[in-house]
Amino acid sequence: MSMSISLKKTCNVLVALFCLGTVGIAQTTQAPRHVAVHAGHLLDVKTGKLLADQTLVIEDGKIISVGATAEAKIPADAVRIDLPSATVLPGLIDAHTHLTMDPKFGYEELGISVPREALTGAKNARLTLLAGFTTVRNVGASGFSDIALRDAINAGDVPGPRMVASGPALGITGGHCDNNLLPYEYHAVGDGVADGIAGVQHKVRENIKYGADVIKICATGGVLSKGDDPQASQYTLEEMKAIVADAHRLGRKVAAHAHGAQGILWASEAGVDSIEHGSYIDDAAIAEMKKNGTYLVATLYLGDWFLENAERNHVPEFYLTKAKTVMAAARKNISHAFASGVKVAFGTDAAVYPHGLNAHEFAVMVKLGLTPLQAIQAATVNAADLLGWSGKVGSLEPGAWADMVAVDGDPVKDVTTLERVKFVMKGGDVVKNEYGK
Repeated sequence: MSMSISLKKTCNVLVALFCLGTVGIAQTTQAPRHVAVHAGHLLDVKTGKLLADQTLVIEDGKIISVGATAEAKIPADAVRIDLPSATVLPGLIDAHTHLTMDPKFGYEELGISVPREALTGAKNARLTLLAGFTTVRNVGASGFSDIALRDAINAGDVPGPRMVASGPALGITGGHCDNNLLPYEYHAVGDGVADGIAGVQHKVRENIKYGADVIKICATGGVLSKGDDPQASQYTLEEMKAIVADAHRLGRKVAAHAHGAQGILWASEAGVDSIEHGSYIDDAAIAEMKKNGTYLVATLYLGDWFLENAERNHVPEFYLTKAKTVMAAARKNISHAFASGVKVAFGTDAAVYPHGLNAHEFAVMVKLGLTPLQAIQAATVNAADLLGWSGKVGSLEPGAWADMVAVDGDPVKDVTTLERVKFVMKGGDVVKNEYGK
């Protein structure tokens, strides 16, 4: 009896102590994490102005103020980062990546499993982030491996950029987004293959069920696919209208792989949010895109790298033949589209060439007619608008995530400085700093 009473008293004391401890924890709230970044120069990507001696104050991963250092109100507990000789600008956005893939072409692709793709993605996510791309739109991956990668990054399991991910790209039977490398007896079918209005509606809903943020479709044939014609339309106008209607109603945007002029025209008419590649874009397609506000994501640098490295990468002849024709035509037509004033967002198709070289795209965009500022805007404010993340990424302003990069020199005068990013911050955390502390 006395032992029981003693035990009860002991338990009561332990419970009381536990409760006091719990109250103490509840009452001790952790102070907000503050960071102050001093920039020798800051590029306002909306106006092109290069502002001197600016300080950004960050709280819990978001920017709370930006302005002249002399007027900055910096919390006493702030971690200070000094970049007096650097030019700071928003973290870059690549609106067309395939993080779970590497430059492997033809039958070599068949030996890559979905789990291996996911692990490849973890490697490439890190490379992309270190290159200064703090946000990407991933448009096509097998087995929802990009969804798994996005979730792992968001959970903090692996380093990488913010991801808008599509899962498997939708395409017709035998089209660019099907698996056309194996003969009939294997009955190989791409993950996203769907035909007819009912079929594409089901596939859109299935992709969303398994986590897709955006819907990717193949409106025309492609280059890195066997047996199809890049200029030929694949999905019909009616099928694409059905895809867009379901996607938009369910809160997802649509990106359309489209090389041929007819497919570009139909995709824009159907209401897609962006045309990827656009190699054979013509005046009718340009007019339709301008009327509908459709973005062009041109993916240009890949042509240089792919053709220069085709032999060492053992590119099959049926890919190479198409590539030489399409990539030459693309330069001329995309230059005309730029001059005609289509809306442009930055994208690379990284995976056709090694991840981490994304910023080489800027110089080609400038060569084909954009100003350096327009190319930078394509990878910041324009891409943010395309993703539906304006005010969150692509600009350095109060309320935006604290995603930024720093380079030497003025990227508006020399856009190739963006190929040599020396500082990267994502959400207030420094992930690369070659300037020291």
